Amino acid sequence: MKFPKSVNVYCPRCNAYTKHSVSNYHAGQRRSSAEGQRRYERKLKGYGSTPKPKQKRFAKINKKVTLVFTCSKCGYKLVKTLGRMKKVELV
Repeated sequence: MKFPKSVNVYCPRCNAYTKHSVSNYHAGQRRSSAEGQRRYERKLKGYGSTPKPKQKRFAKINKKVTLVFTCSKCGYKLVKTLGRMKKVELV
């Protein structure tokens, strides 16, 4: 799917429709001190090192696409999920 690099979207902080720049969402680095991460590392420790069986067959072949809209006036960021698609191209 082709998606424009800048679009007019409603900005809740400006309370108006403003020009937003569009970029792909990338997840940040996980915190090693977070409780869930510590629990997961504890589970991986020792003999075996796999907490759950690996999935053999995958039903879904594509990921959900998430875009970040950044307001050009105030810099407010909106995160929106488009849904499942193979490829998104920012044009």
